[in-house]
Amino acid sequence: MTRIAEQISTHAPTTKQTPEASDPLLQLEYLTQPPSGPDAVRLAGCPTELALRGIPVTCSACRARRDWLLINHRRHVWIGCRCGAEWLEPEITRGDLDAMLANPTWTHYRSLDEAQVALGFDGIFAGLYFA
Repeated sequence: MTRIAEQISTHAPTTKQTPEASDPLLQLEYLTQPPSGPDAVRLAGCPTELALRGIPVTCSACRARRDWLLINHRRHVWIGCRCGAEWLEPEITRGDLDAMLANPTWTHYRSLDEAQVALGFDGIFAGLYFA
């Protein structure tokens, strides 16, 4: 009876290589790249009213009708309100969000919670509209 040796292959974890700290231009280019990958979250502000299939979007918590934060993670899009309410909106696709980001200016945040606080969508400005 022959013996078959099992080959165990271990892959080193892939880590994102950061540029050398001695070259500030490479470091700046690395830091200003838009987020990518499967866990990247993109946000887009929408100060106007949204109408999905002719029906205006209204927050069920505070009855707001404009000033939304659109949150894209993977293929799903959520709508966030100033009162802190969020809901999954299957009517808005990732392609629709890409069309709204015609001229994106990227600001990077460490987490979604930090971004919501910085943009005022954490509930602190509930009931206020910014002109």
